[in-house]
Amino acid sequence: MILCSFIVPLHYNIIMYTMTERIENSNEEKKNLSFVEQIIEQDLAEGKNGGRLQTRFPPEPNGYLHIGHAKAICMDFGAAEKFNGICNLRFDDTNPSKEKDEYVENILSDIKWLGFKWENIYYASEYFQKLWDFAVWMIKKGHAYIDEQTSEQIAEQKGTPTKAGTASPYRDRPVEESLALFEKMNLPDTPEGSMVLRAKLDMANPNMHFRDPIMYRIIHTPHHRTGTQWNAYPMYDFAHGQSDYFEGVTHSICTLEFVPHRPLYDKFIDFLKEMNGEMDNINDFRPRQIEFNRLNLTYTVMSKRKLHTLVDEGLVTGWDDPRMPTLCGMRRRGYSPESVRMFINSIGYTKFDALNDMALLEASVREDLNKRACRVTAVVNPVKLVITNYPDGQTEEMETVNNPENPADGTHTITFSKNLWMEREDFMEDAPKKFFRMTPGQEVRLKSAYIVKCTGCTKDADGNIVEVQAEYDPQSKSGMEGANRKVKGTLHWLSADHCTQAEVRVYDRLFDVENPSTDERDFRELLNKDSKKVFTNCYVENYAANKKPGEYLQFQRIGYFMADTDSSAEHPVFNKTVGLKDTWAKQNK
Repeated sequence: MILCSFIVPLHYNIIMYTMTERIENSNEEKKNLSFVEQIIEQDLAEGKNGGRLQTRFPPEPNGYLHIGHAKAICMDFGAAEKFNGICNLRFDDTNPSKEKDEYVENILSDIKWLGFKWENIYYASEYFQKLWDFAVWMIKKGHAYIDEQTSEQIAEQKGTPTKAGTASPYRDRPVEESLALFEKMNLPDTPEGSMVLRAKLDMANPNMHFRDPIMYRIIHTPHHRTGTQWNAYPMYDFAHGQSDYFEGVTHSICTLEFVPHRPLYDKFIDFLKEMNGEMDNINDFRPRQIEFNRLNLTYTVMSKRKLHTLVDEGLVTGWDDPRMPTLCGMRRRGYSPESVRMFINSIGYTKFDALNDMALLEASVREDLNKRACRVTAVVNPVKLVITNYPDGQTEEMETVNNPENPADGTHTITFSKNLWMEREDFMEDAPKKFFRMTPGQEVRLKSAYIVKCTGCTKDADGNIVEVQAEYDPQSKSGMEGANRKVKGTLHWLSADHCTQAEVRVYDRLFDVENPSTDERDFRELLNKDSKKVFTNCYVENYAANKKPGEYLQFQRIGYFMADTDSSAEHPVFNKTVGLKDTWAKQNK
């Protein structure tokens, strides 16, 4: 009896402990899920859409992707990965006047760079005939009509959020007349702007999107895929939801500006289901639109219109200018895809728009590159350093670690000699007490080499320092006993005869104001005139000169860099990705 009374409670406690642990783990998992993922998880648990998960990333190919798109990509593809679903890529190419194959190719490249794979590639243009047939059905059912008013007249009749709109004089035109005019819309000789197809919904609806929205307009620009086959093109609001429905999308994830579009999105799908005779299951097997907050960054803009202006007016060097918030710009600057994903994960997904500090993105970049960047030496603002007691003509190969964070990356050697380059900022003739760099009478350590003591300097006729002199301690080479004495300063250096001249481009914030999107001035006036500085008289060790774009580098004591696409063996060019510390924030306190 004693034994039983002991065992039963123990067994019970084990069960209860295990259950408690499982509940805690489950709660922790839920905490790690965004609200979007929680909705998906619940839908799957309830068996909606047959227990399927299918998302899509639907860019319009009218520009290059920026980091705001990366947030959507991470959600669309990430959710599919997390819940064993699929994510397709669809180009919403319904406006040929703004779309190019160039943009399509770059979008494909950017998604791959971020590390995601799509299940299928679709184009909204593949559904032009289906959408046209659907529009014809809506006309026949009295749900759509041709309006021959000007765009200004239509806009004026829309009313306001608090005042009902006024019906178009063409709202009740005969079905046969609208059908004939709809066919005319697709003819090449019908003038642009002469007519549109509008849905016949509710001109008094407080949601402005319901006030007889435009479904089709005329565009005579050849389409990048269909050529001149079509002259009447569906509007985004008409094509987007239907494309989701055609493809079997279960969760249509988008940004908050589409919240007021959701009722219209659902209404068009209701019509589709009616056309297809699916009224019995009208609430099932349909895309569910979910909205999250878009990504906004300080000191830049995300508006595609403004980004186009920057490129088209030559205010930047192109879409891949390293100052741009585009993914190709960030890639060229030296950002890693892992750092971008880390940043997006850190800010999360909410239902409230916010302005994210650029410093948070740069912190993620530093954290990631610290683990993967190869350490090399560069001197950006050089002055000659002569080791006066080092033998003429003698050289030594000094071993230096490629990445102290990852010993597997190995080492390489850097040549030491009598005549060196050092950073001009590392020398001060009359230095304050806490200046622990090169100054007469003071010892410093030359990284991976010797301890040296500064003995003086030489100036030109204008008083500019042209050379610094120092003596080395032969017993202080790294690894020798003499190297163990305490020296507060460690400087980087290059052998003047064993390095490569290079160009270094240093970037700052693209705009002078924190949130240029809310500033009433023309955004061009807000550009930071010092956002790009080019240094042509720089030197890098020969090992670094051979690095290619895509290889992450840390210039020791300076920051993270990457070879630019302009770089060549004869003329190496390096972009500064980000400094080792957030010095910008300190400067602007």
